[in-house]
Amino acid sequence: MPNLKDYLQLHFIVLIWGFTAILGKLISIPALELVFYRTLLASVLLAGVLYGQKKSFRVGKRDFWVIIGTGMLIAMHWILFFGAAKLNASVCLAGMTTATLWTSMIEPIFHRRKIKLFEIALGLVVIGGLYLIFRFEFNHGLALLMAIASAFLAAVFSVINSQLVMRHDHYTITFYEMVGAWAGTVLFLPLHILYLSDNQGINFLPTSRDVFYIFILAGVCTVYAYSMGVKLMKKFTPFAVNLTVNLEPVYGIVLAFLIFGKEEQMTSGFYLGTLIILGAVLTYPYLKNYFSGIRKKKLQRAIETRREMRKQMIS
Repeated sequence: MPNLKDYLQLHFIVLIWGFTAILGKLISIPALELVFYRTLLASVLLAGVLYGQKKSFRVGKRDFWVIIGTGMLIAMHWILFFGAAKLNASVCLAGMTTATLWTSMIEPIFHRRKIKLFEIALGLVVIGGLYLIFRFEFNHGLALLMAIASAFLAAVFSVINSQLVMRHDHYTITFYEMVGAWAGTVLFLPLHILYLSDNQGINFLPTSRDVFYIFILAGVCTVYAYSMGVKLMKKFTPFAVNLTVNLEPVYGIVLAFLIFGKEEQMTSGFYLGTLIILGAVLTYPYLKNYFSGIRKKKLQRAIETRREMRKQMIS
């Protein structure tokens, strides 16, 4: 069970993640090239951490390919995330709040349990919040759609990591995932050049300021924050982690407004939609406990009824 230190560490990590959208906007090179450098540098740094701490690089053959494949999902997640952040950091962070909703749908599939009706109801509330954002910020529709797709991928790899971390060290998992993410960006490059670069090619020449920000992104936001996030999966469920991550847009939107000013100032509809989404996902644990309590009472009544019937049959 998580203790107070675990909760504080999780919130500190979420605060760091709230700054990643800001870094994505501050870095001048495009999203794909940014992810290429982030994952490459993170892989090198993590290899140093594993070697320095004398941790094992070994994973089973099956898990190796699972982790590499998960890394490729992470690459697409980050490409979409930073692409949305470059269009508008606040809208990007608002779209990422749907990760909890996606997790509530994906986790039951992995654990082979039924999706609960109240989760579907909360999903409809989230869609209502997204509608408000999209209606009032229509000019940022592409950023919102990219962020929602990024949130879906985040939900998928968080559920996968919750299973992997039970078998392997969190630094080992993160190392191979960063290798897989780097390989994913390399494989995606031809498609990017042919169809998505607007005949402008690619830009692998970061400025000196970009290099500084990429080191922060790779070192602090990835090697430390992402690895610790994977480690905390031992104590928190994927849903609990992604629920806390919904505070990321709160931190990020405030930071974006403080750093970029009016450029990141949204309409009242945007903030109302964001509050609706946050309200829906933060209500989830209370509804879950409430309906769990009802199911337990029904089960208890059924057990007592059977006992009474057995007593009557015996007598």
